[in-house]
Amino acid sequence: MGRSIQQQVEACVEAFRQGSLTEASLMRIGELAEGSSKRQSLLYLQSKRTSITSAVIGMSLFKDGQFHDPTGAEDWPYGSVAEAMAEGWRIVKFPEMALLVDETRTYGFGCEFILEKWE
Repeated sequence: MGRSIQQQVEACVEAFRQGSLTEASLMRIGELAEGSSKRQSLLYLQSKRTSITSAVIGMSLFKDGQFHDPTGAEDWPYGSVAEAMAEGWRIVKFPEMALLVDETRTYGFGCEFILEKWE
């Protein structure tokens, strides 16, 4: 697991005291700080089947601290989970197979995928 910004600063201070501080160590603080300012976005996609190539039949997007619900299929940015993945979305939850009697009859949201992206 990576270091936190505070841990990296402490490591740099110790390296400075020992005379072994490097430019790369200091640059790592900047990288960690930049990464910490990214915000998580979540994309909920409901598809016809459990396959990532199945057609999307519903979606919801959480971005910039609020939900964005497109009004119709023509507003959906992705036609399948695979298309979303090609744009940098990462699956964090696959459909709950226990909710599926078979792939043609579902309960709840059916084949819901949850994806995330850090921006």
